[in-house]
Amino acid sequence: MTTTRAFEAHCFTLLHSGLDHIDQGISVFDRELRLVGWNRRFLELLDLPARLTWRGADFASIMRYNAQRGEYGPGDIEELVEARVQLAMKFEPHALERVRPTGGIIAIRGEPLPEGGFVTVYTDVTDQRRYERVIREHTEELEWRVAERTREVRSAHDRLLGAMARQREVEAALRQSEARLQLIADSLPAGIAYWDKNDCCLFANRRFAAAFGLRKEQVIGRPSIDVVGRESLAAVQGYIDTVLGGSGVTFEHQVTLASGRVAMVRSTLLPDTDADGGVAGYFVLSLDITRHKQAEDAILQAQKMEAIGQLSSGIAHDFNNLLTVILGNLLPLGENPADVDDIREYIDPAIEAARKGAKLTERLLTFARRQPLSPELIDVEALVAGAVRLLRRSLPSDIEIITVSRGQPYPALADAYQLENALLNLAFNSRDAMPNGGCLKLETTFVRIGAGESDEAGVDPGDYVRISVTDTGAGMDAATQARVFEPFFSTKQEQGGSGLGLSMVYGFVQESGGAIRIESASGRGTTIVMLLPRGDVGADAEQSQATPSAPQTAPNGDLVLLVEDDDKVRAVVRRQLMTLGYHLIEAANAEEALELLRNVRDLTMLLTDIVMPGSMSGVDLGRAAKSLKPDLKVLLMTGYAGQDRMRELEDASFPLLQKPFDQQQLAAAIATASATATV
Repeated sequence: MTTTRAFEAHCFTLLHSGLDHIDQGISVFDRELRLVGWNRRFLELLDLPARLTWRGADFASIMRYNAQRGEYGPGDIEELVEARVQLAMKFEPHALERVRPTGGIIAIRGEPLPEGGFVTVYTDVTDQRRYERVIREHTEELEWRVAERTREVRSAHDRLLGAMARQREVEAALRQSEARLQLIADSLPAGIAYWDKNDCCLFANRRFAAAFGLRKEQVIGRPSIDVVGRESLAAVQGYIDTVLGGSGVTFEHQVTLASGRVAMVRSTLLPDTDADGGVAGYFVLSLDITRHKQAEDAILQAQKMEAIGQLSSGIAHDFNNLLTVILGNLLPLGENPADVDDIREYIDPAIEAARKGAKLTERLLTFARRQPLSPELIDVEALVAGAVRLLRRSLPSDIEIITVSRGQPYPALADAYQLENALLNLAFNSRDAMPNGGCLKLETTFVRIGAGESDEAGVDPGDYVRISVTDTGAGMDAATQARVFEPFFSTKQEQGGSGLGLSMVYGFVQESGGAIRIESASGRGTTIVMLLPRGDVGADAEQSQATPSAPQTAPNGDLVLLVEDDDKVRAVVRRQLMTLGYHLIEAANAEEALELLRNVRDLTMLLTDIVMPGSMSGVDLGRAAKSLKPDLKVLLMTGYAGQDRMRELEDASFPLLQKPFDQQQLAAAIATASATATV
């Protein structure tokens, strides 16, 4: 559990560090108006001291600081603060611009979050507004000069030579002003262009032309289809029709730049009207908002993963209790085949389905990071070789398996079982993508991720083991790649796919401190790359302790107190204990159990569920029992207790038996509890 807390802290630090690289300020408040996320740019833009921003900081305290330094004008400080708190509590979208006392202009846009609270993005638009003002002033100056020169020419028509000289001056001024305007336009962090109503480009700044791999001179005089391409033009044609109809429009869309990078762009189209009120053309202003969108997506993904984790852990306890009842009633029937020959065909599938249900719960909890991993130093190349031996017997003969082997240890720090399971999941997905056969290649190597590569790779700088699984199958389009790691998303519903395979792989790699990415395209196959932290080959392996063997019969005189609030679960465990030879008494809750502990002298063991009705948990009951009877053996069982209870369990050092379990597993757990009690 310490690993989980450290990992959560690491995730928060990683997210915080990532947000610090964003050029815009970001703040996130929860439904209680407590600060849960921010970046360095937020402090810089609002000139806030670092002491005001800490995880859980009150929204009102920041408002009060601003009010005290005159940010909101004159008035009672507390009234100004309360007005802004009440407005924030509405959790409504808002957008405004605020002029700072320093003269800077901040654009503020807030969006409510699904679970309450809001995320706010702050953008410094001071330079943008200054550029707009400069353009406006130069335009007004140019218009004034043209008008002045025109009046002079008209009034001096009888002096031809003088008029011609003044005309040359006007032309020079026009050229100079145009050059200044072009310089300003090229300096703006936005793409700017102008097309007339006949679809001829009359103006483009450097940034707009460069986005499509062109120079400004190559854009002027060309139709829009020659500049942006047929596919991109088709995507925005409806907006162009709107602006040519006389209405301005703002929209967001994806653009594939000349570099090959796919950017998210916010474009504004404004109509240009002539003297008669008709539309002469339209202006284009485009801003690259890719990093802003990535920041929003990161916050939304974190919220979605948290919601999935809560859902998974919430159902685990009740689901495992049901499975305990199912297995506990079916297994005894299956162990006496002579008595159940006629119903064997019904018993075996039911037992298998219950075991699969237990595995499904385990995978859900692992994905949701509620089930701890067991990382160890493993030889990845040897593990891959073992997985390939399994795959050669499982994959069709028309699929060729290739491994790129260097013949040397590739130590990684990871859970060996989960890594093998991840490799098998990826291989079976590749099999399904190659129904007519193909090639499956597994390759392992070392890589070093530098500081400049860590953001793109999704890991901290350091040494990693790189494992790639490549197939020659159908590949994936962009929409599928965007959702492929989501739980329950599957392209194989008709074949019974659960949609948890790749989700489990994603959760395992992330919790192991690594990263995973997909390289694919429709019809071009798929490569999935996993990065796992490289282990130290000189580290001493931990010596595993032998598990105490399960007793075949109960020691003479052992009396067990069984505490379980679910009657059906209690009946199953009762039968298992009696079959093992134990005597027992029962209680439905902690209060009844405490009364029995005080009055029954011969009790030697307490077997209790962790989650029970009332104020006492199984962990609390175990502590109370040990204080009453220090020699008492304590064994806890659970379907899923939640992270808080699991932390208590670690502190109490009681052995734990996970539901569902069979009689053999119960006997082994009792042996462990007995060994623990004698230490």
